[in-house]
Amino acid sequence: MKTLQIKTAQNVNIKFTAASVFQRLLAFIVDNVVKFSYFYFANKLFGFTILDDTINGDGWTIKAMEVLFFLPITFYSLYSELLMNGQTLGKKLLNIKVINIDGFKPATTDYIIRWFLRIVDFNLFLLLFVYVASLGLAEQYSLLVLLFIVGKLVGFFLILFTDKSQRFGDIIANTIVINLKDEVMFSQTILEEINDNYIPTYANVIKLSDNDARIIKETFKTAVQLNDYKTLIKLRSKILEVTEIKSVNATDKEFIDTVLKDYNFYTQNM
Repeated sequence: MKTLQIKTAQNVNIKFTAASVFQRLLAFIVDNVVKFSYFYFANKLFGFTILDDTINGDGWTIKAMEVLFFLPITFYSLYSELLMNGQTLGKKLLNIKVINIDGFKPATTDYIIRWFLRIVDFNLFLLLFVYVASLGLAEQYSLLVLLFIVGKLVGFFLILFTDKSQRFGDIIANTIVINLKDEVMFSQTILEEINDNYIPTYANVIKLSDNDARIIKETFKTAVQLNDYKTLIKLRSKILEVTEIKSVNATDKEFIDTVLKDYNFYTQNM
């Protein structure tokens, strides 16, 4: 597996293990099984022949119903990653996840871009088919089969041969897919030692994500070791901005240390 090293805005190097092309392929297969299962059972339940009979041949109404029928399949990857924090059912099963190239949670626009560009990564056949058909070559079945295979493999080869295992949608959206089994990943890097009778100070730390807490801890540790007070000030300001909490600690070091402990308290007891 490829190891990715990311430099955060605080100049902290963080290592991730990129999801392998086979993990992503298996996740892709699982997600397509989900899609086909929906199509099969929904079509069995609400067959289009029933629609034809009940709508009395109203072509526009039938087309509208067909569009609604396919919406859950069409937008499956997009709404899954938005609702499941960078994962689809396939990704969750394979323990992989989409993150921003800087190590943070992708923005909504990032998810939209990588979803839209699936048409290049996995459905290039559709574009090529339209072009070939426009040339009057639609009867050349061997060419169409070749185009179908090539179109489906574009994303596969990009993931296999790019430095950060990115398909075209990832490259444009500045996202990567990581393996959550990595030894330096989330839970092991954000743990703090807290007593059983620990009383938290800042409830708003729950606005942070695991990834935010990990980056804060890495930056904090480095700044303390180097006596980098400027970074501590910037880090404190950023935490205050994101969480909107009111600091009551006397020093930057005390404040950040408390934030990390509070985050562990709330995430372990929720």
